[in-house]
Amino acid sequence: MSSIEIDPQTPKLLIKQGAEALVYSTTYLLPHIPALLKHRPSKLYRHPTLDARLTKHRCLSESRLLIRARSLGIPVPAVYFVDESRGEIFMEWISGSSVREVLDKVLAQEGGEVVVDRMMVKVGAVVGALHAADIVHGDLTTSNIMVRNAGGSELAGSGEREVVLIDFGLGAVSTQDEDKAVDLYVLERAFTSTHPKAENLFQDVLKSYEQSFKGAKAVLRRLQEVRTRGRKRSMIG
Repeated sequence: MSSIEIDPQTPKLLIKQGAEALVYSTTYLLPHIPALLKHRPSKLYRHPTLDARLTKHRCLSESRLLIRARSLGIPVPAVYFVDESRGEIFMEWISGSSVREVLDKVLAQEGGEVVVDRMMVKVGAVVGALHAADIVHGDLTTSNIMVRNAGGSELAGSGEREVVLIDFGLGAVSTQDEDKAVDLYVLERAFTSTHPKAENLFQDVLKSYEQSFKGAKAVLRRLQEVRTRGRKRSMIG
């Protein structure tokens, strides 16, 4: 997507290793511009031609989703540079803590539920805006929603600060209520399985979601069906 040359000697620190990609903390063009590098390495078990095609497709798909979301005012990392042939995306570094980390720390504090309640409203509004744009995240967990730092303590004022959606590697464009309902179901499971104190507060996410997205009622009806199927699978398993 660009002819900019990235210095291969730029320092990189591996911060996450997933099934499809490696994520590094690095810089972009200048040492004082922090950046995140997402690299999809070649898969030796795939035919080289197929591997190159899949890598290019997934890299471009993720970057296009980020660009589309950001153009609509949805808080996601800015895309700096894409090298689809190498399977690399350089993007904005989001300084802050994941919603999961914030929940773990804030809910342990006295009065923490008030902070979390405000944060849930922001999460619901952001997800509602995403779905209104017909974008589904694909892996909407509390680890993939960041609370951006605003100076000072990472946790101070968490309920007021911006929430940012990250990691669109499994994202897609979809108009289907089912896909959007599955997004919400995955997020709900993330809350209930790792943050039992926040289970009731998740209702604030849904209320805010409904207020920010005109098509929310149909998605929430479908969410009930997705929950039912999920419970049946759990019982069978």
